[in-house]
Amino acid sequence: MAKKQAFGEEAQALKQSQRKMAKVVISTINDRGKYAYRETMMDQDDVKDFIQKNKG
Repeated sequence: MAKKQAFGEEAQALKQSQRKMAKVVISTINDRGKYAYRETMMDQDDVKDFIQKNKG
């Protein structure tokens, strides 16, 4: 069985509606000098802001 494909505006609308997610890993160092890692899933558009807020 062949899968039905959508073309034109219909396909563009489906593609636009899908959320693009990104996995972001932030590393932190604790008092004893050990590294801890925190993973977060978020929208791809929000990654730069998240990294800027958590630097440091």
